[in-house]
Amino acid sequence: MTPNPAPTPADPAAWAAYLAEGNATQPRKRVAADVLLRDSSGRVLLVNPTYKPGWDLPGGMAEPNEPPEQTVVRELREELGLEVTVRGLLVVDWVPPHGPWDDHIAFVFDGGVLDIEPPRPHDDELSEARFVSLDEVGGLLRDRMRRRLAEAVHALREKRPVYLHDGHPIG
Repeated sequence: MTPNPAPTPADPAAWAAYLAEGNATQPRKRVAADVLLRDSSGRVLLVNPTYKPGWDLPGGMAEPNEPPEQTVVRELREELGLEVTVRGLLVVDWVPPHGPWDDHIAFVFDGGVLDIEPPRPHDDELSEARFVSLDEVGGLLRDRMRRRLAEAVHALREKRPVYLHDGHPIG
């Protein structure tokens, strides 16, 4: 007995079902999206999450089928009441499995310069937000985020996005 051949696009319903089955078995990646926002003094906006140690760039995890750049816009609106415009991509960072977490892809986008007072958190996920000089971030950020932020600042200066593995440039 010969196995049934895979459907073809000539049978659209069977083809769609075949592709959906393949899609359902593919691995899924979590996606994080953050934004680099600066003030006119060159300080960067950091947020202090209540659910993990250390400070972070503003942003968060993407919802299903949500583009990363829209994740940033949604998260900043929800958490800080800010309306931001994404000005370009700075970093893509593959983060390996760690602790209980599988790997994920982290994006950092350029949010430009905002001359505002630090916004107040709008939900319980953040305890504080403030602009911090690049010299001060070392004591606030965890190692991976500190490396990612340094690469984002470098990418902004060079006007060229960078791809990282766990905060380290490739090559």
